[in-house]
Amino acid sequence: MQQLPLGVRLRDRAVFESFLPARNDEALAHARRAAAGHGGLTWLAGPSGAGKTHLLQAVCAAAALARRSGYLPLRELSGLGVEVLAGLPQLDCLAVDDVDTVIGRAEWERALFTLVREFAERDGTLVLASGAPPALVGWALPDLGSRCGAAAVFQLRMLDEPEQREALRLRARLRGLDLPPDTARWLQRRFPRDMGTLYQLLDTLDEAALAAQRRLTVPFIREVLARAAPR
Repeated sequence: MQQLPLGVRLRDRAVFESFLPARNDEALAHARRAAAGHGGLTWLAGPSGAGKTHLLQAVCAAAALARRSGYLPLRELSGLGVEVLAGLPQLDCLAVDDVDTVIGRAEWERALFTLVREFAERDGTLVLASGAPPALVGWALPDLGSRCGAAAVFQLRMLDEPEQREALRLRARLRGLDLPPDTARWLQRRFPRDMGTLYQLLDTLDEAALAAQRRLTVPFIREVLARAAPR
């Protein structure tokens, strides 16, 4: 995957093909358009685990095939100061994650306002993500709130249990793994039902299955987890 500014790398599997749309099909369709350069300013809202980061990184991965793109996780990098935004308007496509990390801080909002304005002037693609939609954010700079309120806003919905199983099986299938429905249900019953945890677990099982040349059956998973448990 392409190296991006500030040493941030995209997750290898955070692409459109591995994103289960479910009730977020409109957001996915718009994200695809944004990656192709037709999105303008976009705001993705939703709780942790709803797929915001996945879509942001998928936009960057697709856009990077033809244009200069970047992904900026503010939760990780905001401690470096507003200087992390310097030079980013030179990109054609930028995805900024966890915007709510800096909302309410005047210096950051002024810098974000400049970023939004410069992308609009260059007809670039800017995708922002936050836990809440612009209308429910406590802005320090009303002009920035107005700009973001005029964006294409999408509220991402969490996957329900059947959709989670479908998403896990999709991710496994793209890796060449067969994840039977009963195995997916077994994982849901025994682990936190958020997609981040379940995807990390699938990563571990993928590596173990490849090394052992085994299928993802419940007995095999129990064996892998027993070996990985702290003693």
